[in-house]
Amino acid sequence: MLLERIAALDRVLETHAAALGGDFIAYRNHAYRVANLCAALRPCAGDELEKIALAAAFHDLGIWTGRTFDYLPPSIDLACTHLHCAGQGDWCAEISGMIREHHKITRYRGPEGALIETFRRADWMDVSLGLLSFGMPRAQMRAILAKWPNAGFHKRLAELTLRRARSHPLSPVPVLKW
Repeated sequence: MLLERIAALDRVLETHAAALGGDFIAYRNHAYRVANLCAALRPCAGDELEKIALAAAFHDLGIWTGRTFDYLPPSIDLACTHLHCAGQGDWCAEISGMIREHHKITRYRGPEGALIETFRRADWMDVSLGLLSFGMPRAQMRAILAKWPNAGFHKRLAELTLRRARSHPLSPVPVLKW
């Protein structure tokens, strides 16, 4: 079953729509793909689903709000500020971990690992355009990718990566981790 409307994710994105500008649809669709891929890899509900939704909403947002391709710290700051204002400050460590580790190349094995690892896999599945599947049936992945079209998200990532490589040739993708 696809998650078509996630209130927490929608609220965050609507709050930052001006910063996202013309990339709003592309980023929203990416966030929904990641949230749905997470839910498909690890069925969840309640607080776990809301944590995934909030991590999906904030995980790359610092690209636009901080105007930087070294966006993990501003994305984490946005998420923690939001969580504290919403009375969910106790979620900050786990959601920060989901954001901080989502570009980790190897498996995450640290604290609060289940959701962090699931989120890491889901983002890699989306960023790789489904080449990485982590065992998910291709038909299920195609259904998720089809429901929320790319809308230029990967093209924007490629543009930002090239721009960063020109200005920082020794650190073209600062968010990648081993």
